[in-house]
Amino acid sequence: MLRCLVVDDQPATTDRLARMLRADPRVARVATAPDATSALRVLHDVDVDIVFTEAQLPGMDGVELAWVLRRFHAAPAVVFVTRCPRRAADAFDVGAIDYLSKPPPPDRLARSLRRVAGTVRHARAITPAAMPAPRPAPATMAPAPADTHHEVIPVETGGTTKLVRRSAVRWVQAVGDYARLHTADGSHLIRARMARLAECWQAAGLVRIHRSYLVQLRYVADVRITDSGQMTVLVDGHQLPVSRRQAPRIRSQMLGAAYSCADR
Repeated sequence: MLRCLVVDDQPATTDRLARMLRADPRVARVATAPDATSALRVLHDVDVDIVFTEAQLPGMDGVELAWVLRRFHAAPAVVFVTRCPRRAADAFDVGAIDYLSKPPPPDRLARSLRRVAGTVRHARAITPAAMPAPRPAPATMAPAPADTHHEVIPVETGGTTKLVRRSAVRWVQAVGDYARLHTADGSHLIRARMARLAECWQAAGLVRIHRSYLVQLRYVADVRITDSGQMTVLVDGHQLPVSRRQAPRIRSQMLGAAYSCADR
């Protein structure tokens, strides 16, 4: 049984396609999202086998979304459902399994579902039950395996969506329910909890130095102890506090990195 996600900024189109999918006996569940960023949030919470997306979306468009999905450990299949035929070449470049016109002809929609159903059955047959595929990363963060430094984070800026690489993030500051990502080119605000970021990004070298800060240790230029005994680190000219609880671990990690470089 297939788990589907429909991504379209037109509610009438979304509802119609969702009804068509729910009427197919091969479909177990249909979720919907009005834009790419919302789709990534859905994909963080639930597993999806196939994404039906409009090519022309506000902010990050459907083709850009498909490129992000390719980085998922268990990437869903992508079908474009659009009135924009000029994006067909882009769609197939990104590995889409089909490109349907709006409204999609029932026989073509059924063919797309049949193709994905066969692929999903094969994948499930060879995947050990004890090793479920990990979920993608949060939608406001880029979904990424722990072993890559090239996770992309979709960031909404003035009605457009910019893709920021996690490897470019030098430090992160908590701002309530949001987090401000600082890079060499500026800063970007995303909706994300600091605890979740710390958990997901630790393997990429971003470590928690304080309840309100994460730091990429390789960008630390200086470590100081204030008159009050508090440890601070200097990153891009910003003096960031290290909590007393985290100070021993941070000091140990930085010394370890220094010794490692010296031994090479």
